[in-house]
Amino acid sequence: MLDWPISLADVERARLRTKAFLTKTPLMAHPLLDEAVGHDIRVWVKHENHQPTGSFKVRNGLSAVTALGVEERARGVTAATRGNHGLGIAYSARALGCKATICVPIGNNPEKNAAMKALGADVIERGRDYDEAVLTANELVHQRGMTLIHSTNDVSVIAGAATMSLEIWEDAPELDALVIAVGGGSQAVGALTIARELAPHWDVYAVQAAGASAICDSFHAKKPLKKDSADTFADGLATRSTYEKTFGALLAGLRDFVTVTDAEIAEAVRAYLSATHNLAEGAGAAGLAGLMKLGPRLAGKRVGIVLSGGNIDRETLKRVLVQKDAM
Repeated sequence: MLDWPISLADVERARLRTKAFLTKTPLMAHPLLDEAVGHDIRVWVKHENHQPTGSFKVRNGLSAVTALGVEERARGVTAATRGNHGLGIAYSARALGCKATICVPIGNNPEKNAAMKALGADVIERGRDYDEAVLTANELVHQRGMTLIHSTNDVSVIAGAATMSLEIWEDAPELDALVIAVGGGSQAVGALTIARELAPHWDVYAVQAAGASAICDSFHAKKPLKKDSADTFADGLATRSTYEKTFGALLAGLRDFVTVTDAEIAEAVRAYLSATHNLAEGAGAAGLAGLMKLGPRLAGKRVGIVLSGGNIDRETLKRVLVQKDAM
C-alpha cells in the first residue's frame, strides 16, 4: 500500500509556518478565457503569478526553510533550479536570515539568475540541465555542510505546494476538476492531497511538456522511466526523471496525464495575455494548455487551473508573441 508523502495536517502546519510571509492569492474567473477554452467549461485561475517571487515556488521554499532548525539555517541552504524554485529559496533564506547558494545549469535564464542574486543568493552555473545542477548542489552538501532543499523530493516542499490547493478548495469547493502542470510533481501531489482528504469529487489531471515527458511516460508505463534530455522552452518543466516522493502518489491519484507541445504552451501564454492581461511563463501556462487539450473530456465542467508563474524573460516573450511558428 502506498505511503502517501504528506497529510492534511502537514499542509496546515506549512500554512501556519508561512502565513507571516505570504498573502492568499486570488482565484479568478475570466469570461474571455472560458471562450478561448470552449466546450462550455467554466475556468477558475489560481493566480500564483501574484506571489512576491512571481511563482508558487515561494510557498515551497518558505515551507522548507521555516521547517529547519537554527543550526541547519546557520549552515545555509542550497538548491538546484531553472529559476523559480531558486527564487523561492533565495526569498525564504533572506526572510529568515540564512545563506543560500543556488545551482543552475549553464545558459540558464539570465533574468532569473539576476533576480536570485538580487535576493542575496550566490548563484553557481554548472552542468547542462536541471538534473546536472542537482549534482552540484549535492556537492555543496558534502563540502560545506549546507542543507539541500530539493525542488520535489522534500515533504516540506510538497506540503508548501499543497497550501495552494487548500486555498482553491476554500474558495471554490464546487469545482469538478483541476488540471495541474508537472515538472517534478509537488503542485500535483499537493492537489491530490487536498482532493483525497477534503474534495473526493475533484478529478485531478496532470500535464507535462512533450519534450520533457519522463513523468507522463512513466505514469502510462506504470513504472519510473528516465530520459536523456528535456527539451522545452518551459524551463520549469524541464526534468528528465521521476521523483521518489511524488511518483507513487501521481500514479495512484491522477485521473489522467497528458502532454502538450511547446507550440500549444505558447498558445496558452498568448491566451492568458489576451483574456486576462497576465503574463505567464511557459510552465505557468502549461495547465491552461493541458485544459485546452482535455477540453472535450471536461465539457460543461467547472475546472481549476494554476497560472503558476509569470517569470517569462523578454526574449522568450518576444518569440512567443511575434514568431508563433517558432516554438
